[in-house]
Amino acid sequence: MDYSKSGSAKGTKKAPPHAEHNAKGTAKNPFGKPAPKAELLARLKAAAEARKSAKD
Repeated sequence: MDYSKSGSAKGTKKAPPHAEHNAKGTAKNPFGKPAPKAELLARLKAAAEARKSAKD
């Protein structure tokens, strides 16, 4: 019996298994443009406020 033909097909070797949601070059993460720190701090503060108000 030829066991080399049994089983499922092998996937591609060099391609990732899925596309990342924040991959470089996408709308969320464009090339050559780091996210501004002020934007990050604003998001963190908003999240902290949301947790604080939800806890009260």
